[in-house]
Amino acid sequence: METNIEVYFCDPSSPWQQGSNENTNRLLRQYFPKGTELSIHSQSKLNAVARQLNERPRKTLEYKTPAEKFNVCVASIG
Repeated sequence: METNIEVYFCDPSSPWQQGSNENTNRLLRQYFPKGTELSIHSQSKLNAVARQLNERPRKTLEYKTPAEKFNVCVASIG
C-alpha cells in the first residue's frame, strides 16, 4: 500500500495466468531441485542465484534482463 504498486494475484486453478511464475520456478529448479530445503544454503548463495537470474535476458522482456526492466520502471516513477 505504501508504494502504490498494483499487485495481481492469479485466480486459483488457473495455470494459464501463472506463466511468469511457472517459468521462474523452472529456472530456480536449475539451482535447487524440487523439495530442496533452502535454509541449508547461505544467504550469499541465494543472493548469487538471484543475481544470475536477474541478469539473464528473457525473451518475454524483449531480451532485456529483469534488472534492466525493473530499473526502467523505477526510473519512470520518480
